[in-house]
Amino acid sequence: MVISNLNTARILELVRFIETCLQEIRPFSKMPREEFLADRKNPPFLESYLRRALEALFDIGRHILAKTSGFKEIEYKAIAKQLGEKEIITRELSDILYVMAGYRNRMVHFYKEVTPEELYYIAVNRLEDFDRFNREIVAFIRTYEEKTKNKR
Repeated sequence: MVISNLNTARILELVRFIETCLQEIRPFSKMPREEFLADRKNPPFLESYLRRALEALFDIGRHILAKTSGFKEIEYKAIAKQLGEKEIITRELSDILYVMAGYRNRMVHFYKEVTPEELYYIAVNRLEDFDRFNREIVAFIRTYEEKTKNKR
């Protein structure tokens, strides 16, 4: 069921924004832990780009769900779950996004508890989750555009 057309240009703009955030984060993933922790400016810089990437990711999900199925929920965990249930992304990635949604909420609401060590861990071990999201969303958009082109 299509409620209204997706703004694929906007979605792809947000995908590029996520890629830009990842470009800012990646140098930290190659940095030795001690070096990262030695400069107190590193964690807030990393946290800012990580939060921005998460916000863009869930903005994409919300837009797709709203336009394709009339989804009105704004809670990030619900967005993550529905993306998998509607097969917009794989269930496995949906489960990962569910955890990411919880982390984003922690960053925003329990910001004093976010540690430099966990931010470093994410930079080193979890950036592929964003890359995978971008790949799956671009694949979804290609399929969507083919379907809408064939309906004309």
